[in-house]
Amino acid sequence: AAIVLCLDVGFTMSNSASGDDSSLEQAKKVMTKFVQRQVFAESKDEVAVVLFGTDGTRNDLASEDQYQNITVHRSLMLPDFDLLEDIQDVIKPDSEQADFLDAIIVCMDLLQKETIGKRYEKRHIELFTDLSSPVSEDQLEIIIANLKKTGISLQFFLPFPVDVDDGGGDTNASVHSQMHRHSFPRKGLTEQQKEGIDVVRKLMHTLDEEAGLEEIYTFRESLERLSMFKKIERRPMAWPCQLTIGSNLSIRIVAYKSVTEEKVKKIWTVVDAKTLRKDDVQKETVYCLNDDDETEVQKDDTIQGFRYGSDIVPFSKEDEEQMKYKTEAKCFSVLGFSRSSQIQRHYYMGNQVLKVFAAKDDENAAVAFSALVHALDELKAVAIVRYVYDRRCNPQIGVAFPYIKDAYECLIYVQLPYMEDLRQYIFSSLKNNKKCIPTADQLSAVDSLIDSMNLIYEDDDGETFEDLFKPSKISNPHFQRLYQCLQHKAFHPNEPLPPVEQHILEMLEVPRVVKERCQAPLEKVKALFPLKEVGKKKEEKTAQDIFKDNEDGPNPKKPKIDDEEGSFSIIKLAEGNVTSVGSVNPAEDFRILVRQKNADFKDVSQQLINRIDQFLENKDSQYYMKGLSCISVFREEAIKLSKVQCFNDFLQALKSKVVDKALADFWEIMIEGRMAFKKK
Repeated sequence: AAIVLCLDVGFTMSNSASGDDSSLEQAKKVMTKFVQRQVFAESKDEVAVVLFGTDGTRNDLASEDQYQNITVHRSLMLPDFDLLEDIQDVIKPDSEQADFLDAIIVCMDLLQKETIGKRYEKRHIELFTDLSSPVSEDQLEIIIANLKKTGISLQFFLPFPVDVDDGGGDTNASVHSQMHRHSFPRKGLTEQQKEGIDVVRKLMHTLDEEAGLEEIYTFRESLERLSMFKKIERRPMAWPCQLTIGSNLSIRIVAYKSVTEEKVKKIWTVVDAKTLRKDDVQKETVYCLNDDDETEVQKDDTIQGFRYGSDIVPFSKEDEEQMKYKTEAKCFSVLGFSRSSQIQRHYYMGNQVLKVFAAKDDENAAVAFSALVHALDELKAVAIVRYVYDRRCNPQIGVAFPYIKDAYECLIYVQLPYMEDLRQYIFSSLKNNKKCIPTADQLSAVDSLIDSMNLIYEDDDGETFEDLFKPSKISNPHFQRLYQCLQHKAFHPNEPLPPVEQHILEMLEVPRVVKERCQAPLEKVKALFPLKEVGKKKEEKTAQDIFKDNEDGPNPKKPKIDDEEGSFSIIKLAEGNVTSVGSVNPAEDFRILVRQKNADFKDVSQQLINRIDQFLENKDSQYYMKGLSCISVFREEAIKLSKVQCFNDFLQALKSKVVDKALADFWEIMIEGRMAFKKK
């Protein structure tokens, strides 16, 4: 769209009642909110600014006595932060006045000339004024005719609703104005403003007899409506494909994303803190060996690796390319059909929902597709589909539901989980536990609470419904806060971020009507379900627990290694298979290996030390605890087998690595465990 913001900057616009912003400041706030929405929504609409009531004159229609004190401040272009800065800091009140009808003609001329050869879905003028300037109706009919002929739409933004007067004049008010009448105090209007209101009413009513007056807004009403940043506009991207059933039936289809998670566009970049220029910062990546000299390695001499447990499996780009699941092309193939009742709601997954239609301008496809949709609907069945977006993507399994509306019919595709995607949990039954069976009073109280928190408002006649909480109409609070902070930092880079705006905090609050209605049921539930503190929290395992000597006897939970020779032991069955210290259970592998006949303690302990080094390289608390467990077992077995010197040498080497490899946090965990490493 091409939009012209036409602002009155005449001297009367700087007038204000005590404690209120002037009309000009209010108008600038509305314009700022509008431009902010356009900028952050990445809108392709182009915006121009025309000022009237300026001391100077700059427009193509100006002559000696015509269209004076009207200035084209900015031509049509995409809105940006420069425009926001202009509105806030550059545009000031002037000392002249100009006819707002002349300003409309200048805006129309600008739109006509600057849109030649370009294609716009809409051309629009938004006019901000207090109607205090003299107005001549000589060209009113010509303006109306040209607005209709060119298809240019018009909106007025005023400091007051059009139905407010001081007792005289036309008091007919549109329903739109009456809805907001209570929001504004009645203030006396000047004779000039009353005349201006009559002209505006005549103009807007002639343009559209039914809804013309609804295009007249107040500044305060507009600020409330524009308080939310506009969502990013997305053009529908068609995904053409063939819906196949078996090898002989193929229907041309086209799919569109209906629902998908919107994410913040990654436009963060690193700039110089002083100049704020991206070009002043150069980023360079250097690869170095983890040795004392930090030897530099060329990128061509590196290879990516896949972490498998604590081991690194080398995996080149060629390997990764060969590993990919190969598909010939995009695919939407029906694998079979199922009852819709078999597809559980909690199986829906993925980050998008597709609407699938028959291909346009293909009558055969439309007939076949319609037959499929209606058959599925009548049989209460769904199609199980293999979906591949393109040959580079992995295949999905999904379900296609029939969806029939008055205006169109389609299939709704939702992804289904594979076996690995399901999480199976087993919980004890509440029915079999007498302590968990609620009383009749408790059931009644919860029923009342659910009824009181019903988000569907129903009239007394039981026919009229109103949804009190519509998620599809609620903007993402994260986006709103982000845009608020970005806009603030753009103009006030050295100031702290502003507090979260109240309307953002209230977006996900319980509706006020529901909150008031559920107070009594909540109190009843609170009384019938008293909360009591039960038991103590299970203590977390610490390094001290790991290294604590079993002075009070063997731990009953610990498996016995020194079992009787004739008894059956799972661990003994596994001993024959352990040939080296692995990464899954290295401590137990070490125990088994050092007790085998002809075992070389030094060789086996070196294997364990290598595993400990791998765990410490990860610099993660989970691996730290695993490494501590290995050290504890190493110490115990060294004492039992009189190999204390081997352990002491390891401990000295470990201590030297603490500084070299930044393992101070790991060493602190060992100290906290009060591990008394005494040389034997």
